[in-house]
Amino acid sequence: MTHRTPLATLSGAAWDDFGLIDSGDGYKFERYGPYRFIRPEPQALWAPALEEWDGDARFVPASDEDGGGRWEYDRDVPREGWPLVWDDVTFNAHCTPFRHLGFFPDMVPVWQWLRSKINGLDGAQFLNLFGYTGVGSLALAKSGANVVHVDASKKAVAQARENAVLSGMADAPIRWIIDDAVKFTAREVRRGRRYDAILLDPPKFGRGPDGEMWRLEEHLPGLIADCAKLLDDQSRCLFLTVYAVRMSALALREMLAQAFAEHGGTIEAGELAIVEEVRGLELPTAIWARWSK
Repeated sequence: MTHRTPLATLSGAAWDDFGLIDSGDGYKFERYGPYRFIRPEPQALWAPALEEWDGDARFVPASDEDGGGRWEYDRDVPREGWPLVWDDVTFNAHCTPFRHLGFFPDMVPVWQWLRSKINGLDGAQFLNLFGYTGVGSLALAKSGANVVHVDASKKAVAQARENAVLSGMADAPIRWIIDDAVKFTAREVRRGRRYDAILLDPPKFGRGPDGEMWRLEEHLPGLIADCAKLLDDQSRCLFLTVYAVRMSALALREMLAQAFAEHGGTIEAGELAIVEEVRGLELPTAIWARWSK
C-alpha cells in the first residue's frame, strides 16, 4: 500500500552560471553564464519588476504555436555554444530552434533529490528515459551510479557524449542508447532487468528513431506500468516530470499510486518552479510526481 502526501512545490534557486533575473507580461529574462536571454513564458501573468531588459538575444515564437520560432540577436552569442557548470558537472549551453538553451535548469531540485536517494548505494543502477543532453545522467554518474541514458534523438545523445567529455567523464559508467523509450523499457522488462532509480522527463509529443509516435496522454500510463516492473523491493525511487500539458499533478500522483500499489512506499506530486532573483517570485515550469521507498 502506498502513502500519498499533499501537493508540494520544488523550487530551484539561481547559481553562478544560471539565474531567472525577472519575469512578467508573458516573458522571462534569464542569464546563462555571461549571456542574457528573453524567452516567452505563458505562465508569467504578472508585471515584470524591472523597467527594461537588456538581453543578448530574444526568442520570437512562430505564429502557428507549434513550438517553433527563431532567435533574434542583439549581440554576438556563440552559435556553437558555451560551457556552463552546475555543481560538479560541466555542459554546453546553446540556442536551440525549440526556444530552450540545451538543458532545463528547473531540473536541479530533481537531480539533487535523486542524488540523495542513491547516496551510499554502491553501484546504483539508474535509468534516465528521455535523457536529452545528459546533464541528469552526468549528475547521477558523478554520485556513483551506473547509468543507462536513453533518448530517441541521435543529435541529443551526441551532445550528451560531448557534455561527458567536458565534464571529464568520457569513461564514466554510462550506456548511451538511441532508442524509443517505450520499446526500450518493454525490452528491459522482458530481459528481467531491474533498476534502483528511474527518471522520466517525457515531451508532450515526439517521434522515435524509426518514426514511432509518442503522445504523452496516450502512452505515459503504459510506460509507467513497465517502469514499475523494473523496480523491486530494494529499489529507491522513480521521478516523473511533465511539461506543457493540460494535466494536473493530482492526475500524475494517482497514476503512480495505481502503478506502484504493490510496491508500498510514498507517492508525492506537485509543481516545479524557479525562484526569480529580483523579488523571489516562484515561476512555475512543470508538474511532477515521484515514488520512493
